[in-house]
Amino acid sequence: MIDLRAVAFLALSLSACATLPPTPATPYLPAGVYGMYLDNDTGAIDQSSWAFASPGNTRNNPVAAAKAVVALEYLSGELRQNPRWIGMDLSTKLHMAQARDNLRRIVGIRPDAPPQAVVNALLQLAEGLQFGNQVQAAQALTSPVFTGPSAETMQKLSNLPYDQTANLATARAGQQVLPVGGTRS
Repeated sequence: MIDLRAVAFLALSLSACATLPPTPATPYLPAGVYGMYLDNDTGAIDQSSWAFASPGNTRNNPVAAAKAVVALEYLSGELRQNPRWIGMDLSTKLHMAQARDNLRRIVGIRPDAPPQAVVNALLQLAEGLQFGNQVQAAQALTSPVFTGPSAETMQKLSNLPYDQTANLATARAGQQVLPVGGTRS
């Protein structure tokens, strides 16, 4: 005999999944982008929630700003597509995608740029700046994902303004990483 409650639960669960709008593929991040001892999901949530809490956190630090923008690019797909985050509130996932779009506009990234191309350019820039490789940084800034001149893009990354959507989305994601009473492993 079929349990009608189980069938109803299954139908509701499947219909809830079907309401998610399609998203571009989640970009690949190499291991260790956000530290040796954090997986990329947790590291991206930590980096972005810290970075977007206050403009002062990334002021005059384009490496941190670039990694925060990378986090939004990554999380806007990862939180929707990875079953690990199925319990995360849908509004947080939707706001993360909206925050990504806002930051693309603020930094001067083409709205139609593939997420992987954006991530590649920003990680190349961050690495070049971090290790003093001016050629690598300059090359990254000439990527077609950016809409403005290199100097303008650097200025924007050195002085990211406050974006409420990014702040709230990343803070909410950070609150949902841990189960109630749980700890990170």
